[in-house]
Amino acid sequence: MAKRLLVAYGLWALGGPLGLHHIYLGRDSHALLWMLTLGGFGGGWLWDFWHLPGWVAAANGARAPGDRGGTVPALSPLRLAGQVTVGTYFGLVAALGLPWVPALLAQPLAVGLGVQLVSSVGDQTAEAPSILAAAFLASLLFQGRVLAVLPTSLAASIAAQRHRRYKPHGMPRPRLAARLYHLGLACLAFAAPLACRGLCGAVGVLGTLLALPHAATELLLLPLRAGRLLAEVLGFTSSSPARDRGTGFQPSSWSEWQQRAYEVLGLPVGSSAEDVHRSYRELVKVWHPDHNRHRAEEAERRFIELQEAYEELAGPRR
Repeated sequence: MAKRLLVAYGLWALGGPLGLHHIYLGRDSHALLWMLTLGGFGGGWLWDFWHLPGWVAAANGARAPGDRGGTVPALSPLRLAGQVTVGTYFGLVAALGLPWVPALLAQPLAVGLGVQLVSSVGDQTAEAPSILAAAFLASLLFQGRVLAVLPTSLAASIAAQRHRRYKPHGMPRPRLAARLYHLGLACLAFAAPLACRGLCGAVGVLGTLLALPHAATELLLLPLRAGRLLAEVLGFTSSSPARDRGTGFQPSSWSEWQQRAYEVLGLPVGSSAEDVHRSYRELVKVWHPDHNRHRAEEAERRFIELQEAYEELAGPRR
């Protein structure tokens, strides 16, 4: 089916950054490159405007390959610059979207694929194994660091130029459904890691936003808590001596505090002051550190607990 120039220009205007005009003309590598870079970062899409007539003629068979002067295409500085740029771009995307993959694996693979994609635009291609080998070797020399993306891309681009060749002419073209399926898989493989990383970042931001109300409440209550602490320091409010020292037992309320004090003295809850005093005097003699040098640490701990419990139930000793 003959391709029409007017249709090509219409697709260029409506979906040029997504490579719709390249899909229409059967230039799938070019279309994929435009999809992943949004029209060659915008500049390539505008550049296509002057090349559309020639591409339409080539798609209609009006321009035969003719004499190419051998099997090696002429060196193109523009293609070399595109290979370095896209290779670097793919390497940075891999570092951002695949942080859990070792850099020595993800970085050169992404750079090599980017360079190979640019090499396959139009009627040219290159040997993918040579490009990947150069990318992995350069990445190994730089130990997979992020700053190694540029020299790795440069090495892969030089290898692509050394092994450039024309595509075989007269190859059967797959049907449109198969071509769109392959383009969709390639776009999914490129975008999925970035989408996953973006989703993880969004979850982290959402968690931060949900924690903001609690943080704001704590900030608003801070003056009240500071005032209460200052009142306790100045003696306007009472507090437990044992609680102030921060040693021994720390129940959550006064009832639990007193129950624990009775347990330390070995008395039932509600015992009389005489029983408290008598039990305290007896237990202090038993657990006095001077009488328990063979278990000094345990005796000191129990002795402090007895003092705290007695002060809690009978008041400070005079």
